[in-house]
Amino acid sequence: MLGLVLLYVGAVLCLNGLWLIGQIGDNEIAVIDIFVGGITLLVSLYLAFGPGSNDASIKAAALTLLFTFTYLWVAINRYNGADGRGLGWFCLFVAITAVPVSAQTLLGASTLWGTWLGLCWAAWAFLWLLFFILLVMQKPIGRFVGVVTVLEGILTGWLPGYLLLTRVLH
Repeated sequence: MLGLVLLYVGAVLCLNGLWLIGQIGDNEIAVIDIFVGGITLLVSLYLAFGPGSNDASIKAAALTLLFTFTYLWVAINRYNGADGRGLGWFCLFVAITAVPVSAQTLLGASTLWGTWLGLCWAAWAFLWLLFFILLVMQKPIGRFVGVVTVLEGILTGWLPGYLLLTRVLH
């Protein structure tokens, strides 16, 4: 299921990055955020409560839900008029959580895939920290954050998700 999730995480990050640089409208961006939030929610629920769930699958579900909730919160904020500061504080929580996950993944990596995954967690920690800086500290870095979001969408989601789905990566 990782290929499925990463492919659509790549899509949502790329499109949210384009939204941040003004290429997609506020109301329209909610569509992809709801869709990917829904996919990752379903996958997380299956991992946590489905047949064969174990400590590792529950951990994967918990960590995936960090991003699921972010996407759904972005979508809801497009309709409720919120200024995004609450979402920004949640992004700081995600960023802080992702740092030890990155370190643990890198320390335990014995393959190129494991190393790549650890680096992805570091990249996501950085990106979610940027979201915090943009939304809570209200620094004028929207264009930069948008470009980083698109790049991370391609490199940490879309490309590896596609490679996993086509069995190039195992």
